[in-house]
Amino acid sequence: MSTATRLPIDVEGNEQQEPRSSRGTPTWEIALLFPEQGEWSEEEYFNLDTNHLIEYVDGCLEFLPMPSLAHQLISRFLFLLLDQYVSSRSLGIVLYSPMRVQIRHGKHREPDVLYVAKGRRIEKQFAHGADLVIEIVSEGKENRERDLVAKRADYATAQVPEYWIVDPETQTITVLTLDGDQYRVHGEFKPGETATSVLLDGFAVDVTACFAAASSE
Repeated sequence: MSTATRLPIDVEGNEQQEPRSSRGTPTWEIALLFPEQGEWSEEEYFNLDTNHLIEYVDGCLEFLPMPSLAHQLISRFLFLLLDQYVSSRSLGIVLYSPMRVQIRHGKHREPDVLYVAKGRRIEKQFAHGADLVIEIVSEGKENRERDLVAKRADYATAQVPEYWIVDPETQTITVLTLDGDQYRVHGEFKPGETATSVLLDGFAVDVTACFAAASSE
């Protein structure tokens, strides 16, 4: 990995003093062993050995929040449903985070759940796109912006045919289907309704049961 790291510049154009670590502070010096944001290569990204969820965007690392228990329970519920549907029909494979999806060269995302149809390439470290992705929206403005706006644009760029946004805050499952180079809304499904797929005929999710899974023990 590159070790060339410039010291930060203050508003007056002066080079700031290099931070030094001490007991009770982050170990700042370790940061100097890694590339600066914007300078990471895909190879360096792939070689990271960490249990953190990290996405790669044009040389920068984006650190995702560790999923809560409720998030994991919803993810498991959806994974099991989708996996049963896909496996019983031998359509491909269903995977879950932290499996990377290449949006384009220089950008990788890690959807919570993804379906990859037979015939689509999957490397050791990432899939070349996907056929259906599911994101469970995490709390916080930045996380919501990422899933509702940024990733919607990214998955459309990657020509992912279907994107499901599962939002515990609004108790809504939004199913988006690709229409040219953008998504259109197939449906916004609330508790008491059944979310349906355009891509996978007959695949459906009971919205009430989905969000109830968050409180399962």
